[in-house]
Amino acid sequence: MDPLQLMSRFAPDREKLAGDGNLGFSLKIEPIPHRRYREAIFRMAELHLRRRRHGTSAGLLIMAPSGAGKSTLVETYEASFPRQHQAERTYIPVLLVSVPPSPTSRSLAGAILEKLGAHRLQRGSSSEKTAAIIDLVRKCGVEKLILNEAQHLFYPPTVVAFRDLTDWLKNLMEASGVCIVACGLPAAELVIDSNEQLHRRFSERISLSPFSMSDEEDFREFRGILKAFETRLPLPLETPLYEANMARRMHVASYGILDYVVKTLEGAVFSATLDRKECIDLAALAQGYRQRVWENVPERLNPFFPESPLRPLDRSGECFHKHLMLDPVGSPVARKLGLNLARGGQ
Repeated sequence: MDPLQLMSRFAPDREKLAGDGNLGFSLKIEPIPHRRYREAIFRMAELHLRRRRHGTSAGLLIMAPSGAGKSTLVETYEASFPRQHQAERTYIPVLLVSVPPSPTSRSLAGAILEKLGAHRLQRGSSSEKTAAIIDLVRKCGVEKLILNEAQHLFYPPTVVAFRDLTDWLKNLMEASGVCIVACGLPAAELVIDSNEQLHRRFSERISLSPFSMSDEEDFREFRGILKAFETRLPLPLETPLYEANMARRMHVASYGILDYVVKTLEGAVFSATLDRKECIDLAALAQGYRQRVWENVPERLNPFFPESPLRPLDRSGECFHKHLMLDPVGSPVARKLGLNLARGGQ
């Protein structure tokens, strides 16, 4: 059955829903090379170049809040160096691996082996898997290892497992000679700073912070991105997204994080489509924000409410409160070390 047929059967107003091509709209576009994105790609490539020319094994830590485009960034970089299937080996210049939840050195080694295509080596001990990784890294010509979701490294089942994991990662860098990019939420920095030798190897760091409304250049770039998004929408806007006041509303709605811009716009298209509107107005944006970002937003705080105060929605209980916190809830390491990370810092 077509999903649209099922929607039509259960829609509040079937007549409205019939045959509308804008339902199910998704704002999927190529990555927009904004300033933060360009800097991160440049720094990753420079690290890679050092490894290729001089055999330098070094680390780079990339930190960003959820929705800032970390996964898109590292997936784009990996795609720039595709695997080459040769007669006697598969050449893998860049290996992208997601760190498993609650990892141990053994489970992380298993995840790396899986991405290397060595499924038959999954049952060995940690030391056996490590030896296999080092051998395959050399045979496959791996120059760079990218560890996505690196904040998971802070959540091993025990403190002993955490210490073993950080030591294992440091030893892997030394033994394999690869450069490593660790990419994750801000809590990933706690992992690196917990081990003196890792701290030294990952002294290079980049923060993909949200776009700022108080920084004139930053806000101008944010408006330029909104203009690019608008050209991909199936309905016109009553007020252009990049108009200064509308851009402020979009910034408050997203906290300067592009994923929330996309969610709001997709919700607005859906709302406008259901209401048979010829353009996306403030009401459609307000409804889209409520549906896709913050379901329980008070009307006055909805950024698209005409009289909204347009202030950051980062107070306790509000949509973006957690984006200001490094909160390792559930980490045995945090409990053991007595970490109590407060709003806005450590």
